[in-house]
Amino acid sequence: MTSSLSALPNLNKSDGTVASIDDISEQVKGKHVALYFAAGWCPMCTSFEPSLMQFREAANSSGKDVEIIYVPSDRQAADVVKRTSSMNMLSVPIGEEADAMKRKYKIWAGAESLKLGMGRRSGVPALVVLDKSGDEVHFLAAESKGSKAL
Repeated sequence: MTSSLSALPNLNKSDGTVASIDDISEQVKGKHVALYFAAGWCPMCTSFEPSLMQFREAANSSGKDVEIIYVPSDRQAADVVKRTSSMNMLSVPIGEEADAMKRKYKIWAGAESLKLGMGRRSGVPALVVLDKSGDEVHFLAAESKGSKAL
């Protein structure tokens, strides 16, 4: 498995099924990895996503391939599958695993503050770019900057 993913929990494919280590390794091989914290019920997230998809396409076309992994604040697993299949993304499973990632990077939706606390650095949408060892190298505050964060 690519070393940047060793810091991540299990991941799901865009259809919601569990991704094998081989699936993940193949999908991220030679790519930059970014975690995308968002929710389908969040208007700022859904309005940001066309710019994010254009950015990913432009990066991939220029040889700077990027794999974006969805960290959901959605309320139901079916909503996650709907979003990841439309954006062709791997995802962190909804629930405890996604919550652990949100706590680690201190990014969650305001609606989750009762559950996750008030100590966040950002709401959604936001991106965290990882280096090859899985450490954060860039934080993109899309909640406050929108597409200018890209």
